Amino acid sequence: MCDELGPKEDYMQQFIEEAGGTSLCSVKTPGAGCSDKQQAFIEKWQSKGADELLKQLDRLNGMVDKDGVSMKSEALAWAKQRLSIFKQLAKKDEL
Repeated sequence: MCDELGPKEDYMQQFIEEAGGTSLCSVKTPGAGCSDKQQAFIEKWQSKGADELLKQLDRLNGMVDKDGVSMKSEALAWAKQRLSIFKQLAKKDEL
């Protein structure tokens, strides 16, 4: 692995997630690929109903699309991570 992305694989994963707007975190296996913050978020929202999930999904989509440019990079990254989690939870709820 190249030295530019640091000595640990964490930097590579972080770079890929930020650059690609994606996450390795899965609601099916929150322990693998999820940060502690993401795990706590999944636990909090897993028991919520589909209506609440869709409302939050719409709200976050609006935030990222409309305010994404003016948000700090950390806030935008966290919003995108939450968006990914909400999409997975909503999809899981549909099944």
